[in-house]
Amino acid sequence: MPWPPIDSEELWFESKYAGFGVAASRRSTLGHPYRAAVPPRIAELDPAVSSATAALVDDAVEALIRFDAQLGGEIAPFASLLLRSEAAASSQIENLTASARAIYTAELGDDSRQNAAQIVANTRAMQSALDLAADLTPASVLAMHGVLLDGDPHHDAGAWRGEAVWIGRSADSPAGAEFVAPASGRVPDLVDDVMVFARRTDLPRLVQIAVAHAQFETIHPFTDGNGRTGRALMQAMFRGTGLTRNVTIPVSAGLLTDTAGYHAALDAYRTGDIEPIVVATAEASFRAVNNASVLVDDVHAVQAQWRESVTARSDSSVWRVLEVVARQPVLTASSLSAQLGGSLNVYRALDALTAAGVLVSKSEHKLRTTVWRSDDVLRALDAFARRSGRRG
Repeated sequence: MPWPPIDSEELWFESKYAGFGVAASRRSTLGHPYRAAVPPRIAELDPAVSSATAALVDDAVEALIRFDAQLGGEIAPFASLLLRSEAAASSQIENLTASARAIYTAELGDDSRQNAAQIVANTRAMQSALDLAADLTPASVLAMHGVLLDGDPHHDAGAWRGEAVWIGRSADSPAGAEFVAPASGRVPDLVDDVMVFARRTDLPRLVQIAVAHAQFETIHPFTDGNGRTGRALMQAMFRGTGLTRNVTIPVSAGLLTDTAGYHAALDAYRTGDIEPIVVATAEASFRAVNNASVLVDDVHAVQAQWRESVTARSDSSVWRVLEVVARQPVLTASSLSAQLGGSLNVYRALDALTAAGVLVSKSEHKLRTTVWRSDDVLRALDAFARRSGRRG
């Protein structure tokens, strides 16, 4: 059975500027009819793809499972690094970029760089999604969004939208928009429907994830943060379906390599063609595994260099500190002590690693304390981000 395309309905748009004395040149946008999407309900539909796409999906699934299993023995550093890399890539799709150093410094409480602070919030939303992987419900989606936009003064965090949203052209009116999302009154029922689809256990997993994501983005249930929440939901489904068990596969980094193709695939889904979004997700999975594998190799090389640079007994506390540095390459004495349980004098270890050239220390005015960082790990993370943004 072919996948049903979205339908549409005519609604009336009344600008929020109505009655506020807007300029005459904009009065035509105060009220007018427009057409909004009416997505099909998909909870009981079975997505079918071509044999070629099914073979691609099978290969991508095998690559994902193999990579995840390979890191099963060293989860500590890479679970953290890959989670943050996925959050940064997902944010970059929305044109939110920041260096690895800025992101990790923002995690310590420096909110002076807005993009970095939003990426940190996205990291928390991704972690929330993983924590909720066994509970794929509308409530869990609201929880992810609530974490993502917590404290945002312009949008309601963790709440379905109560107004029209659209993509393209004017910010004041849906007239001429590329896509107008469903009426807000349809959102709760549509989200419930797609989450029933997401919980099914009788579908090819990567196909299911791709279709659920495309349907979620079509619903566009929030006034902001739809893309980031939708990609966090993808990570919850990767974990919930068992495609990943140990680490976050940075699939957003794979999508980022071809954002035009990603958005075109979402457009095709709305016409009833699911193949492009399934292919885009599978190909993004391959790119994510390849890129993440290079990151893993780079961090392994950094750790090998540490072992050559640091002279200390095998039971020295510096090795415990370096385990933290590998997953948290920017830290303060207090953040390090918290991760180690306050069981050792961290200053002695930090001074030794600074003297060995492994760490660099700097007084951060915004944090009112000294910050230590590993430039080698940060360079590896920035190289990952550059590869993600490379077309090809």
